[in-house]
Amino acid sequence: MKGNILVTGAAGYIGSVLVRRLLAKGYSVRAFDNLSFGGESLIGVYGLPGFEFQKGDIRKAGDLAAAVKGMDAVVHLAAIVGDPACAKQPDLAKETNWDATATLFRLCEQSDVKRFVFASTCSNYGKVPGDGYVTEDSPLRPVSLYAELKVKFEQHLLTSRIRSDFVPTALRFATVYGLSPRLRFDLTVNEFTREVALGKELKIFGERFWRPYCHVEDLAQSCVLALESSADKVRQQVFNVGDTEENYQKAMLADELLKVVPDANIRYVTKLEDPRDYRVDFSKIRKELGFRISKRVPDGIREIYKILKDGVVTDPYSRAYQNV
Repeated sequence: MKGNILVTGAAGYIGSVLVRRLLAKGYSVRAFDNLSFGGESLIGVYGLPGFEFQKGDIRKAGDLAAAVKGMDAVVHLAAIVGDPACAKQPDLAKETNWDATATLFRLCEQSDVKRFVFASTCSNYGKVPGDGYVTEDSPLRPVSLYAELKVKFEQHLLTSRIRSDFVPTALRFATVYGLSPRLRFDLTVNEFTREVALGKELKIFGERFWRPYCHVEDLAQSCVLALESSADKVRQQVFNVGDTEENYQKAMLADELLKVVPDANIRYVTKLEDPRDYRVDFSKIRKELGFRISKRVPDGIREIYKILKDGVVTDPYSRAYQNV
């Protein structure tokens, strides 16, 4: 499909990449964001054909109604993202990740919007017993408010009675990494790479816990794929987004870092703060939609390492590069 796409959270880590992909493919994009982390990530697309920006708060129904008007599809990325951010501001998280998201969904279903892509998370799987891989049909065991709210809306999306030409899809993103116009260093791969690139001691806890990883460019591409796939394949469906070969333990990430920085100072510590532990199977999106990743964790490590060694980022410890 070509048409008018609303991207909520457009100035964010994934959103700023997605906006550029959609514009490059000839879509008209309405970028919606409250700019809580600034809007510098969108400066490069101002003036491009088809780009429009709307500043707004997704908790305000009036802002949402104005954002949805005239749109053919919505990619909903706006959220209080991550376990720490939701734990720090639980009321804001509930208002944003559940109340506002449910309102946006209802407005889309009641309007002429045809596609709705929801950014969910593999954190929904929580702590998985045993060594097996989880699929989209596996039990969900959220261990944080962030995941609980994602699960709650997923269930709403998948079970709601909706009009016949409305096609909502949930995408469970793997843990993201890589370069973005709105760079973050509070993400595992990016943070680990920053520490070793700058010669700091890298302290790793939970080194045996499994987690899947996916480059920000590939997560953005999965949103485009959900928009463009045939309706019968994606309507009220959920897809894990990533690659089955990209499940890593933190100790395995350390091994990859040592290939780039052989003298990296890495120390393992005992800390029981984050209980998530899961390996994810991504065969459904590969088989059903033909999704393929373009970058792997070692690629992400190298690109983050290079941008830091080249001095492009002058203060990688700035709060501007964190969500909390």
